[in-house]
Amino acid sequence: MTLPIQIAPSVLPADFSKFGEEIHALDEAGVDIIQFDVMDGQFVPNLTFGPDVIAAVRPYTTKPFEAHLMVYTPDVMAQRYIEAGCQRLIVHAEACTHLHRTLENIRNMGATAAVALNPHTPASTVENILDLVDMVLVMTVNPGFGGQSYIKTMEPKIRQVRDMITARGLGDTVHLEVDGGISPTTIAGAAKAGANVLIAGSALYKDPQGLGHAVTELRALATAAFAD
Repeated sequence: MTLPIQIAPSVLPADFSKFGEEIHALDEAGVDIIQFDVMDGQFVPNLTFGPDVIAAVRPYTTKPFEAHLMVYTPDVMAQRYIEAGCQRLIVHAEACTHLHRTLENIRNMGATAAVALNPHTPASTVENILDLVDMVLVMTVNPGFGGQSYIKTMEPKIRQVRDMITARGLGDTVHLEVDGGISPTTIAGAAKAGANVLIAGSALYKDPQGLGHAVTELRALATAAFAD
Protein backbone atom coordinates (compact mmCIF):
# COMPACT_ATOMS: atom_id res chain seq x y z
CA MET A 1 0.00 0.00 0.00
CA THR A 2 1.66 3.21 -1.18
CA LEU A 3 -0.92 5.87 -0.35
CA PRO A 4 0.58 8.49 1.98
CA ILE A 5 -0.59 9.45 5.45
CA GLN A 6 -2.79 12.55 5.23
CA ILE A 7 -3.91 14.83 8.04
CA ALA A 8 -7.22 16.60 7.49
CA PRO A 9 -8.93 19.02 9.87
CA SER A 10 -12.57 19.12 10.72
CA VAL A 11 -13.26 22.85 10.84
CA LEU A 12 -16.09 22.61 13.38
CA PRO A 13 -13.91 24.09 16.17
CA ALA A 14 -12.80 27.05 14.02
CA ASP A 15 -13.73 30.65 14.79
CA PHE A 16 -16.48 31.29 12.27
CA SER A 17 -16.25 35.06 12.75
CA LYS A 18 -12.97 34.92 10.79
CA PHE A 19 -13.50 31.74 8.84
CA GLY A 20 -11.39 32.67 5.84
CA GLU A 21 -8.38 33.43 8.05
CA GLU A 22 -8.91 30.13 9.88
CA ILE A 23 -8.84 28.23 6.59
CA HIS A 24 -5.65 30.00 5.57
CA ALA A 25 -4.08 29.13 8.94
CA LEU A 26 -4.81 25.44 8.36
CA ASP A 27 -3.15 25.68 4.96
CA GLU A 28 -0.08 27.27 6.56
CA ALA A 29 -0.03 24.52 9.21
CA GLY A 30 0.48 21.90 6.49
CA VAL A 31 -2.80 19.99 6.38
CA ASP A 32 -3.44 17.87 3.30
CA ILE A 33 -7.22 18.26 2.91
CA ILE A 34 -9.86 20.42 4.59
CA GLN A 35 -13.09 18.71 5.58
CA PHE A 36 -16.44 20.43 6.01
CA ASP A 37 -18.94 18.55 8.18
CA VAL A 38 -22.28 19.25 6.52
CA MET A 39 -25.20 18.46 8.85
CA ASP A 40 -28.89 18.79 8.11
CA GLY A 41 -30.46 18.58 11.57
CA GLN A 42 -32.25 15.38 10.55
CA PHE A 43 -29.75 12.65 9.75
CA VAL A 44 -27.73 14.09 12.63
CA PRO A 45 -28.97 16.45 15.38
CA ASN A 46 -27.05 19.53 14.31
CA LEU A 47 -26.90 22.18 11.56
CA THR A 48 -23.69 23.42 9.99
CA PHE A 49 -22.33 24.60 6.63
CA GLY A 50 -24.25 25.46 3.51
CA PRO A 51 -22.51 25.63 0.13
CA ASP A 52 -22.36 29.43 0.13
CA VAL A 53 -20.20 29.41 3.27
CA ILE A 54 -17.78 26.94 1.68
CA ALA A 55 -17.67 28.96 -1.55
CA ALA A 56 -16.83 32.09 0.45
CA VAL A 57 -13.68 30.53 1.95
CA ARG A 58 -12.56 28.66 -1.17
CA PRO A 59 -10.20 31.52 -2.23
CA TYR A 60 -8.24 31.29 1.05
CA THR A 61 -6.43 28.05 0.13
CA THR A 62 -5.59 25.80 -2.79
CA LYS A 63 -5.82 22.67 -0.61
CA PRO A 64 -8.55 20.19 -1.63
CA PHE A 65 -11.94 20.47 0.05
CA GLU A 66 -14.13 17.51 0.95
CA ALA A 67 -17.72 17.75 2.15
CA HIS A 68 -18.82 15.09 4.62
CA LEU A 69 -22.55 15.06 3.86
CA MET A 70 -24.28 13.93 7.06
CA VAL A 71 -27.63 14.46 5.36
CA TYR A 72 -30.63 12.49 4.18
CA THR A 73 -30.69 14.00 0.68
CA PRO A 74 -27.14 13.88 -0.71
CA ASP A 75 -28.35 13.55 -4.31
CA VAL A 76 -30.30 16.81 -4.01
CA MET A 77 -27.41 18.71 -2.41
CA ALA A 78 -24.39 17.29 -4.24
CA GLN A 79 -24.17 19.69 -7.19
CA ARG A 80 -24.20 22.79 -4.98
CA TYR A 81 -21.27 21.55 -2.90
CA ILE A 82 -19.27 20.67 -5.99
CA GLU A 83 -19.93 24.15 -7.39
CA ALA A 84 -18.79 25.59 -4.03
CA GLY A 85 -15.38 24.05 -4.57
CA CYS A 86 -15.46 20.58 -2.98
CA GLN A 87 -13.45 18.03 -4.93
CA ARG A 88 -14.72 15.05 -2.92
CA LEU A 89 -18.17 14.33 -1.50
CA ILE A 90 -18.62 11.78 1.27
CA VAL A 91 -22.09 10.29 1.66
CA HIS A 92 -23.37 8.00 4.38
CA ALA A 93 -24.35 4.48 3.42
CA GLU A 94 -27.16 4.71 5.99
CA ALA A 95 -28.68 7.77 4.26
CA CYS A 96 -28.69 6.43 0.69
CA THR A 97 -31.56 4.25 -0.50
CA HIS A 98 -29.63 3.47 -3.69
CA LEU A 99 -25.99 3.92 -2.70
CA HIS A 100 -24.58 2.68 -6.00
CA ARG A 101 -26.66 5.24 -7.93
CA THR A 102 -25.74 8.07 -5.57
CA LEU A 103 -22.02 7.40 -5.97
CA GLU A 104 -22.34 7.23 -9.74
CA ASN A 105 -24.25 10.52 -9.75
CA ILE A 106 -21.48 12.27 -7.81
CA ARG A 107 -18.83 10.96 -10.18
CA ASN A 108 -20.88 12.08 -13.17
CA MET A 109 -21.03 15.58 -11.66
CA GLY A 110 -17.24 15.75 -11.76
CA ALA A 111 -16.26 15.07 -8.12
CA THR A 112 -14.77 12.01 -6.50
CA ALA A 113 -17.13 9.98 -4.38
CA ALA A 114 -16.58 8.47 -0.94
CA VAL A 115 -18.78 6.56 1.48
CA ALA A 116 -18.97 6.76 5.28
CA LEU A 117 -19.99 4.08 7.76
CA ASN A 118 -21.47 4.85 11.17
CA PRO A 119 -20.18 2.80 14.11
CA HIS A 120 -23.06 0.29 13.97
CA THR A 121 -22.80 -0.27 10.20
CA PRO A 122 -20.85 -3.37 9.15
CA ALA A 123 -17.81 -3.14 6.91
CA SER A 124 -19.47 -5.48 4.40
CA THR A 125 -21.84 -2.64 3.43
CA VAL A 126 -19.17 -1.19 1.13
CA GLU A 127 -17.91 -4.45 -0.35
CA ASN A 128 -19.82 -4.08 -3.62
CA ILE A 129 -19.21 -0.38 -4.29
CA LEU A 130 -15.44 -0.10 -3.82
CA ASP A 131 -14.97 0.37 -7.57
CA LEU A 132 -16.99 3.61 -7.40
CA VAL A 133 -15.14 5.39 -4.59
CA ASP A 134 -11.72 6.87 -3.95
CA MET A 135 -12.18 6.63 -0.18
CA VAL A 136 -14.06 4.84 2.60
CA LEU A 137 -14.63 6.66 5.89
CA VAL A 138 -15.00 4.64 9.08
CA MET A 139 -16.59 6.76 11.81
CA THR A 140 -15.01 6.32 15.21
CA VAL A 141 -17.73 8.40 16.89
CA ASN A 142 -21.43 8.72 16.21
CA PRO A 143 -21.74 11.64 13.78
CA GLY A 144 -23.29 14.98 14.67
CA PHE A 145 -21.00 16.67 17.16
CA GLY A 146 -17.33 17.48 17.57
CA GLY A 147 -15.29 16.69 20.66
CA GLN A 148 -16.50 13.13 21.20
CA SER A 149 -14.38 10.26 22.51
CA TYR A 150 -12.74 7.81 20.12
CA ILE A 151 -14.46 4.41 19.94
CA LYS A 152 -11.49 2.05 20.01
CA THR A 153 -13.63 -0.99 19.20
CA MET A 154 -13.91 0.35 15.63
CA GLU A 155 -10.30 -0.60 14.94
CA PRO A 156 -11.14 -4.17 13.84
CA LYS A 157 -13.64 -2.67 11.38
CA ILE A 158 -10.97 -0.33 10.03
CA ARG A 159 -8.80 -3.40 9.43
CA GLN A 160 -11.70 -5.21 7.73
CA VAL A 161 -12.19 -2.34 5.30
CA ARG A 162 -8.45 -2.10 4.62
CA ASP A 163 -8.32 -5.83 3.92
CA MET A 164 -11.26 -5.56 1.49
CA ILE A 165 -9.58 -2.69 -0.34
CA THR A 166 -6.34 -4.65 -0.61
CA ALA A 167 -8.08 -7.85 -1.71
CA ARG A 168 -9.71 -5.95 -4.57
CA GLY A 169 -6.34 -4.65 -5.76
CA LEU A 170 -7.31 -1.07 -4.87
CA GLY A 171 -4.67 -0.37 -2.24
CA ASP A 172 -2.99 2.30 -4.39
CA THR A 173 -6.18 4.16 -5.31
CA VAL A 174 -8.74 3.91 -2.48
CA HIS A 175 -8.00 5.83 0.72
CA LEU A 176 -9.25 4.78 4.15
CA GLU A 177 -10.27 7.67 6.38
CA VAL A 178 -11.09 7.71 10.09
CA ASP A 179 -13.07 10.50 11.75
CA GLY A 180 -13.87 10.96 15.41
CA GLY A 181 -11.79 11.48 18.53
CA ILE A 182 -8.45 11.45 16.69
CA SER A 183 -5.68 12.81 18.93
CA PRO A 184 -2.04 12.06 19.79
CA THR A 185 -3.25 9.25 22.06
CA THR A 186 -5.59 7.58 19.55
CA ILE A 187 -4.14 8.18 16.09
CA ALA A 188 -1.64 5.31 16.23
CA GLY A 189 -4.39 2.74 16.76
CA ALA A 190 -6.37 3.98 13.77
CA ALA A 191 -3.29 4.10 11.51
CA LYS A 192 -2.04 0.70 12.64
CA ALA A 193 -5.46 -0.73 11.75
CA GLY A 194 -5.05 0.60 8.19
CA ALA A 195 -6.28 4.20 8.02
CA ASN A 196 -4.15 6.59 5.98
CA VAL A 197 -6.38 9.71 6.16
CA LEU A 198 -6.95 10.97 9.68
CA ILE A 199 -9.50 13.66 10.55
CA ALA A 200 -8.73 15.77 13.61
CA GLY A 201 -10.71 18.64 15.07
CA SER A 202 -10.34 19.40 18.75
CA ALA A 203 -6.83 17.91 18.89
CA LEU A 204 -5.62 20.44 16.33
CA TYR A 205 -7.24 23.51 17.78
CA LYS A 206 -6.43 22.73 21.42
CA ASP A 207 -2.72 22.09 20.93
CA PRO A 208 -0.99 24.73 23.10
CA GLN A 209 1.90 24.84 20.62
CA GLY A 210 -0.35 25.69 17.70
CA LEU A 211 -1.78 24.14 14.56
CA GLY A 212 1.55 23.53 12.86
CA HIS A 213 2.88 21.54 15.79
CA ALA A 214 -0.34 19.54 16.03
CA VAL A 215 -0.28 18.59 12.34
CA THR A 216 3.39 17.60 12.46
CA GLU A 217 2.93 15.52 15.61
CA LEU A 218 -0.14 13.69 14.33
CA ARG A 219 1.50 12.95 10.98
CA ALA A 220 4.62 11.55 12.67
CA LEU A 221 2.62 9.34 15.04
CA ALA A 222 0.42 8.00 12.24
CA THR A 223 3.35 7.38 9.91
CA ALA A 224 5.26 5.44 12.56
CA ALA A 225 2.23 3.31 13.45
CA PHE A 226 1.31 2.62 9.84
CA ALA A 227 4.84 1.45 9.09
CA ASP A 228 4.77 -1.16 11.89
